[in-house]
Amino acid sequence: MSVERAPRGIDPSKPHPARRYNYWLGGKDNFEADRVSGEAVASGFPTIRLAAIENRRFMQRAVRHLAREEGIRQFLDIGTGLPSAGNVHEIAQEIDPSSRIVYVDNDPIVLVHARALLTSSPEGATAYLDSDLRDPGRILADPVLHKTLDLTKPVALLLVAITHFLTDEDDAYGKVGTLVNALAPGSHVIITNATADYLTPDELAAVNEANQRSGIPFRNRSRAEFARFFDGLDLLDPGITSVVEWRPDTPPEHRPPVEDVSMHCAVARVP
Repeated sequence: MSVERAPRGIDPSKPHPARRYNYWLGGKDNFEADRVSGEAVASGFPTIRLAAIENRRFMQRAVRHLAREEGIRQFLDIGTGLPSAGNVHEIAQEIDPSSRIVYVDNDPIVLVHARALLTSSPEGATAYLDSDLRDPGRILADPVLHKTLDLTKPVALLLVAITHFLTDEDDAYGKVGTLVNALAPGSHVIITNATADYLTPDELAAVNEANQRSGIPFRNRSRAEFARFFDGLDLLDPGITSVVEWRPDTPPEHRPPVEDVSMHCAVARVP
């Protein structure tokens, strides 16, 4: 994308997490600032592209499990990112075409692509909200959300690779708690967050320096810090683990080392 083709409302000189993630996944919907930011992170954490891929694979396994084994038919995916193969609605509606999905992101480019590509089966529904995790009240008050999902019934809330963009100043636990508290019993919560638990002190120093250069605020979280997102919820087996190790569908010899991915994940039920 050239600067001249930037849609209205976008500052192409500033990197955005969704477009940077698109760059790591090999997409073309990104600007020079996103690529520079992506390469800055890669300079400190060279396996970042692998981490992005494995994070998405976890999301797909988790959605498949909730749709097939837990009977979840409603999904709220916040921090959707740019559409690529294996989106939430594709997985859920393959299992039950009547599944209903709301996608949320705050990038106009994501909005354009989502409305064009995230199309539902005739039996179900998909919708897109232009909103931000930093304002959960706005998400929960949006009439499109309530037109698409029934919050009095179980919903799967997805916060995949997004909470690490909330720093301590953003009140990450409060923001997530507001969303979780709005969910009916029997709902589920899926979260992933980058971690430094697997890094040596030298590797962590390199990662922190690279993240500072990337231009996007970032907060790695330890296992204990990550666990706070699930206070009061019932963790599904195997509990908090690496995205590589959550109900894997490939043999151990074909999985990347957890150190190369450095991402915590968990799926929990709202009692």
